Amino acid sequence: MSETRLAITELLSSVFGIGVSFSKLEEDGEKEYENQYDLIHRREASYPNEIWQADHTLLDIFVLNEKRQPERPWLTIILDEYSRAVAGYFLTFQAPSAIQTALALHQAIWHKRNLDWAICGIPEQFYTDHGSDFTSNHIEQVAIDLKMNLVFSAVGVPRGRGKIERFFLCINQLFLQDVPGYVGNGTKTALLTLKELDEKLADFIVYNYHHRTHGTTKKAPIHAWNDAGFLPNMPDCLESLDLLLLHVAKSKKSTFGRDSFPRAKYIDITLAAYVGETVVIRYDPRDLAEIRVFYEDYYLCTAVSPEFAGYTVDLKDIVSARNKWKRTLKNQISH
Repeated sequence: MSETRLAITELLSSVFGIGVSFSKLEEDGEKEYENQYDLIHRREASYPNEIWQADHTLLDIFVLNEKRQPERPWLTIILDEYSRAVAGYFLTFQAPSAIQTALALHQAIWHKRNLDWAICGIPEQFYTDHGSDFTSNHIEQVAIDLKMNLVFSAVGVPRGRGKIERFFLCINQLFLQDVPGYVGNGTKTALLTLKELDEKLADFIVYNYHHRTHGTTKKAPIHAWNDAGFLPNMPDCLESLDLLLLHVAKSKKSTFGRDSFPRAKYIDITLAAYVGETVVIRYDPRDLAEIRVFYEDYYLCTAVSPEFAGYTVDLKDIVSARNKWKRTLKNQISH
């Protein structure tokens, strides 16, 4: 090294530590250098729903699948960056895909049935990595329709995603370690089902995690979200959100009261007028008590399963609904 180069290096090193980084670049290569010395733009949300972050992880726990065999499930999480509150999640044995992301987003955006879980609304920015499930045409179209901006982390550079990684660590340390089937406990006996794990996870998020003081924000996530005093931007209606995000079953002909989906019958008086017509069924696999039925992208009804919900429809109501539909068709023909 020339005397001039040496002098510059020593000067920079004394002020910025650059001499060490020169050595790092020469010895370990460009990638390792970037990981340690590149400047990182750290985004910080200024209010709730400004930025939501999403990611997946394979949980360190075995639960029973449909064949009663032990299997590790995937967790998709959507986190509000300002409050660190969980807006939505999805548990499944399926590898990450756009479907899982869409279902988690559906739960995140709409009002929860549990009134203690207040987080909802459409985020201004949806921040993810470059996984195919996040960069799919489906998610891009969802972002356009909901008027939210998709923001991606740099390819192969997960930095800046520490908030959601910290949450996953919290799940391991404060929740999974005490649940049967945790990998670190070295046993696969007395395992939970996926539904049982889902119920325990929801309870942990809403009544434990959301009320624990966060180390960075110095506030409990639920308080940080609620104390902001804002009205979340909501979709026009639930049906429009269903059309965008709910899982789609294959189109099928309506056979009122005899539709077998999935392994159950679903009924609603509205369907009496559409017997024999091809309809599209959209549903959330976490809640099979009801399905959304669409006809040519027009929302018809939410059909309920008597098996799951104890719901019944009187025969007279069915006949009345069919007769009303016939009169409507006759009036259209006469005009």
